[in-house]
Amino acid sequence: MDEFIIHRGGEIVKREHLDLVKVPEETDSYIPVPHYHLADKLLTVSQDLLTDFTLVGENYALARQGQQLFALLKFQKDDSEIGLSVAFRNSYDRSMSVGLAIGASVFICDNLALHGEIAVMKKHTKGVWNALEDLAITSLYKAQHKWEKVLTDAERLKGIPTSDREAFQLLGLLYGNDIVSPRQLPVVRDEWLRPTHEEFQERNRWSFFNAVTEALKSTPPVSIMEKHVKAYQEIVEA
Repeated sequence: MDEFIIHRGGEIVKREHLDLVKVPEETDSYIPVPHYHLADKLLTVSQDLLTDFTLVGENYALARQGQQLFALLKFQKDDSEIGLSVAFRNSYDRSMSVGLAIGASVFICDNLALHGEIAVMKKHTKGVWNALEDLAITSLYKAQHKWEKVLTDAERLKGIPTSDREAFQLLGLLYGNDIVSPRQLPVVRDEWLRPTHEEFQERNRWSFFNAVTEALKSTPPVSIMEKHVKAYQEIVEA
C-alpha cells in the first residue's frame, strides 16, 4: 500500500474492514451512512464518471475506534506525475458530516492538492442516499476541470523562485491562519530545507507547497480536507 495520510490515533485498513465497524442505530431524526456502503458507492460512481482515468489506489483510515473514516481514491491519466484524488470522510459519532473533496495527488510523495470548496452532506435524514449520490455526481463532473487547474497551478508555482526568507514568511502566514499547527511547523521547515524527494530540491513555490502538504498528513480527519484546501488557496494566491 502506498504511503497514506495517517492521522493521530488513526489506523489504515482495507475497504472490506469498514463493514466490520458497528453502525449506529437509525432514529426518527438520524439515518447513519455506513462507512462501507459510502466507500463502495463513491468508488462505483467515480469509476463510472472518470472514464479517462484509471484507479491506481484505494486508501482508508479509521479513527476513534472506527467512529471516523477518512478515505482517498487515487486516479491517474496517462503518465502524468499528478493524479486525480477523490477524498471523503464520514463519522458515526456525529463529530463531522459526510464530506467530499476533489483534487490532485502528487504521486512521488503521495501529497494532496485539494482545490475549491468541500461538498458537505450536513443532514443524515430521510433521502440521504439520493442526496449523497447527487452530491457525488455533481462533484465528480467538475473533477476534470479541477484536475486541469491544479496542473496549470503547479506549472506556475514551479516558475516562482522562493528564498528561505520568503518560505518562512509564507509559513508564518499559514500558522497565523491556523492552517499549520505548532507541531507541524518544524516538519514544513525541515521538508523545505532538506526535501525528502529530490524532485523538490528546486527552490520554488511548488517545492514549498509540497513541504506544507507533507506536514498536513498528521492533521486529524475532522479537519484535514479543510486544511488542505486552505493551504492550496493561500499558497497559490500568495
